[in-house]
Amino acid sequence: MSPMSYALRVAEDPADREACFRVRKEVFVREQGVPEDIEYDAYDADAVHVLAIREDGVPLGTGRLLHGETAAAKTGADLSVGSLGRLAVTKAARGLGVGAALVGAIEEAARARGLTAVDLHAQTRATGFYERLGYVAYGPEFPDAGIPHRAMRRAL
Repeated sequence: MSPMSYALRVAEDPADREACFRVRKEVFVREQGVPEDIEYDAYDADAVHVLAIREDGVPLGTGRLLHGETAAAKTGADLSVGSLGRLAVTKAARGLGVGAALVGAIEEAARARGLTAVDLHAQTRATGFYERLGYVAYGPEFPDAGIPHRAMRRAL
């Protein structure tokens, strides 16, 4: 099997949701040192979680979309703007296009919900990745979990 052979799907069942959380724990908690008690939040319950998973069941990446009142409460944006977050790709899958595919799937989920734009808080070192996907940074740099971030937005 090719390392590029994977599927993207909305994590609707508990096993897929747990796979998303395992990827986040691997990337954010173990690799980046984000405290586990702030990695998972109340927004996870209402979020649309997207999972990239190999044919053999190995999860490769995840991301989430907050929308509606949940997104507005978190970002202060209006109800037509979604919030992309918790984008994480395992070390083994980096550089294979998994992150860009996840962003595309999250944007597709946003469009399906009638959203007109997607905001995100990018780690500063990842702003170039998001810029290549059409996101534009705005506002000053700020810390989140001790990591420098920038707010970014893309109109859909």
